[in-house]
Amino acid sequence: MNTQEQDRLFALRQLNLLDTSPSESFDRITRMASQLFGLPIAAVSLTDANRQWFKSRVGVDHWEIPRETAPCADVCNSSKILIIPDLLASDCYRNSYLANSGIRFYAGAPLVTREGHTLGAMCVLGTQPREVSEQEQATLYDLAAMVMAQIELQHAFGRIDPMTGLSNRHQFAEDLQDMERDAPNGRRVALFTEVVDANELSTLHRNMGPAFLDELARIAARCLQQTIGSASTLYYLGGCQFVHLVNQASDADLLEEAIRLRQALLALESTRDVPVLIHPITGIAPFCLGEVKAADVLRTAHAACLDARQAGEVAGLFSLALDAHYQRRFTLLGDIGRALESEDELYLVFQPRVSLGSGECLGAEALLRWHHPTLGEVSPGEFIPLIENTPMAKPLTQWVLRHAIRQAKAWHQQGETLQISINVSATNLEEEDFAVRLLDEMARMSLPSTAIEVELTESALIGQGQIAANQLKALIAAGLRIAIDDFGTGYSSLSYLHEIPAHTVKIDRRFITELGQDARTETLVNSMISMAHDLGYRVVAEGIENDISYRRLMELGCDEAQGYFIAKPLLPLVFEKWLHNRTVH
Repeated sequence: MNTQEQDRLFALRQLNLLDTSPSESFDRITRMASQLFGLPIAAVSLTDANRQWFKSRVGVDHWEIPRETAPCADVCNSSKILIIPDLLASDCYRNSYLANSGIRFYAGAPLVTREGHTLGAMCVLGTQPREVSEQEQATLYDLAAMVMAQIELQHAFGRIDPMTGLSNRHQFAEDLQDMERDAPNGRRVALFTEVVDANELSTLHRNMGPAFLDELARIAARCLQQTIGSASTLYYLGGCQFVHLVNQASDADLLEEAIRLRQALLALESTRDVPVLIHPITGIAPFCLGEVKAADVLRTAHAACLDARQAGEVAGLFSLALDAHYQRRFTLLGDIGRALESEDELYLVFQPRVSLGSGECLGAEALLRWHHPTLGEVSPGEFIPLIENTPMAKPLTQWVLRHAIRQAKAWHQQGETLQISINVSATNLEEEDFAVRLLDEMARMSLPSTAIEVELTESALIGQGQIAANQLKALIAAGLRIAIDDFGTGYSSLSYLHEIPAHTVKIDRRFITELGQDARTETLVNSMISMAHDLGYRVVAEGIENDISYRRLMELGCDEAQGYFIAKPLLPLVFEKWLHNRTVH
């Protein structure tokens, strides 16, 4: 084989066309060729080392024919159009494979790359002898140019990753569509391999530079392609992440394949092909062709990969239960915007806080609730952590502030001078206009500063930036009280308590529920109350569920109590009824 032919074959294989699934983008050209020439057969024929392989075909049942004596091979060799009016009248082709199969007419135009490599031919064939006009020859050249434009489009514009030479996620999506058409309801498995933990990429980028990551991706691509073999297509997704498809197999066989990929990648360390330690993980996601989109295949396979890494495993099999969990999270994140605009989804309930000395109700904590139209009641413990680090945190908190202040104003007008506590996250505190928005809302409602207390977790207060510190100073200067929520759960409670600009500490419920049952817990609670009092804080106990805890907290000198033993979170009208009954009795 001469060097020119070697270069041609290398160029052909780099295009990742051979032995790939049928593609509608090529099929429409062959259909057009058949119609324009009025012939039953048309094909995009690629010339491999020993065969003619059809990327697209009309009127042909087989995928390939021998290269020897094939007219397309001669088109490839000469890079010129070839017209054979009658194969049986030709000394060269009368005994060819095509002639023996009943073909009499052939016309083929070369498929030539910009670099001058001829890949094969755009050809039309018939079972009767035929002549070709100059106009038809020009048409055949145009069709060949359309095929090459499609090939170059796929390779150069969004189908091939230029760094690794592998197909990318766009090609993956198109290939999946072709597979669905060729084998509907077929079972496949996606193996998603992450060579480097995504969290480590930024560190490597900073320490080693972008060129290193590019080289790592190229080395990993070559390693994985050699491991899975040339019969399988490997796709590069960016960020040292790869995926390829295999046929359905047992879980044990799939895990064994994942381990094989991992071992091949780890061997790069021992051969010093990569100068850093890598931690490859493979996610395994079975699916049925036609039932899921390409994006969902990649998502589920990546999810399996992430779950495996989090669990410390080398490979992970996709879990429907876990996926349902993540899909629910995605749904909640997507629906919160609509909920904020709706009048019947989000609502507040209020849990009373009472004085342990007098039993008087001093205020209530405003708690957000969400009645989702399809998921029903969604716990704030589920949706608030999802939202508090997203752009929706600000409008959600604004909704709570507005409705809590409105309710506080209504109760003040009724003569109930209750203090309403509002939970605020660290994200909210980093908003430069947070204090202004809160104070403006209170001023608009003519609400005194004593009517609102801002509750923040210890983690939100400790390690705060200058913006958060300024917000707190502004709120305190305006006369609002600040409460430390979930006190006792943070690692720095003791060392930082004297520095936190707050007025009240709320002891976390996990300590309160064990009062009277565990001596160590009681000692801790006693110490927290004494220390907080010594530092000038008022103390609230959360999560009181029985009379024993209530009475013991009174004995320990706790100031206020909150919990189901007193009252569960109540809707405003129910809260008013509860308050009236308590006052009467």
